[in-house]
Amino acid sequence: MAKKIPLRQCLGCREMSPKAQLIRIVRSNSGEFAVDATGKLNGRGAYICKNTECLKKAISSKALERSFKVSIPAEVYEQLDKELRNIEEQ
Repeated sequence: MAKKIPLRQCLGCREMSPKAQLIRIVRSNSGEFAVDATGKLNGRGAYICKNTECLKKAISSKALERSFKVSIPAEVYEQLDKELRNIEEQ
């Protein structure tokens, strides 16, 4: 029997993709946000495709704020954009 591949929905484009192809954004219990490349950090997670266009769509539609149920400061968006650009370059 084939192994089941976990799917997650991108907050930007709203498409379902295998979990391994997406970037996880995590909010820890202390309220800090981080990009989780390994997918194993503790905290609530949301997924975005590995491109900045999906991040821009998620920001404009406030999808991250709805997902985490908290308002997100602009510095966090800047940090996420910077980390996603680094991942795109690799």
